[in-house]
Amino acid sequence: MTIEIAKQVLEIEASSILNLCEHIDGSFNTLATEICTTNGRVIISGIGKSGLIGKKIVATLISTGTNAIFLHPVEALHGDLGMVCRDDIFIAISNSGESRELIQLLPEIKQMGCLVAGFTGNKSSGMAKLCDLVIYTGVEKEACPLNMAPTASTTAQLAMGDALAVVLINRKKFKKSDFIKSHPGGKLGQRLSCKVGEIMFEASSAPWIDSGSALKEAVSVMDRFRLGAVFILNPEKQVIGIITDGDIRHCVAKNQTRMDQIRVDDMMTKAPHRLTADTFLYDALNLMERFQITVLPIVDETDRLEGLLHLHDILGKGSFQYNGGG
Repeated sequence: MTIEIAKQVLEIEASSILNLCEHIDGSFNTLATEICTTNGRVIISGIGKSGLIGKKIVATLISTGTNAIFLHPVEALHGDLGMVCRDDIFIAISNSGESRELIQLLPEIKQMGCLVAGFTGNKSSGMAKLCDLVIYTGVEKEACPLNMAPTASTTAQLAMGDALAVVLINRKKFKKSDFIKSHPGGKLGQRLSCKVGEIMFEASSAPWIDSGSALKEAVSVMDRFRLGAVFILNPEKQVIGIITDGDIRHCVAKNQTRMDQIRVDDMMTKAPHRLTADTFLYDALNLMERFQITVLPIVDETDRLEGLLHLHDILGKGSFQYNGGG
């Protein structure tokens, strides 16, 4: 009996979320657009269980690059309204749409010039009538057998908040490296707060070959180091180019198999992306993601080779040790 009831709850809540798909409309798109273009913050407010959901949505928005705060409606009416600015976007959450505190607060918010959106299960409610945009989050029934305790309705509110957060992630092109910057306490965050010089291969362990060498020699160096690339250096040991294993595959595909007759200078990518040892790892990861790079030369201020950085070592597949363990 216990297991069956638990399954019924999950089925009801899952169905409630799926039903919201039919109600995603232009209001949702407008809300996302306004958030992306405003110079203000997203302010979310709700009372009771809806307030708790609002706090969770705020936490998700903040961690994914959207400036957001939670404002308790009662506290707002007793002084905290002073933190609201006209450029802010206000989102009120109430399943019934009849929360007295929100209905009392929203006219004050609108008078300040804020765009007001509402997450509600009742588009005809008093709160909905005060909103510029209404996002429907209603459910057919609660998972509670008495149909009273907020269960499916709060799940629907939370899911709609997650949908908004993910849309904003895509619109703002928020990346993994951006997420890590806002989560410095995690293991990967700890790693990325360090600098390139702490994990890079030294120059003596990096694959390189002199300018003018035969491509066949470059392939031999690449095979020996097995790091997927070889750097091309001029007589001053400055990095002037790079050849990757992908370049070699393209060469073979074109039936250019006489590698002893091809010079590395004819094959290499000239002036490759490079970093210095004092670059933070999250900046290195950002560069690698943007240009789909797995290997970078590390150089000094005169472009002389100092080492090599591999994507796998940034993500923890190397021997790098950080505070608290390896």
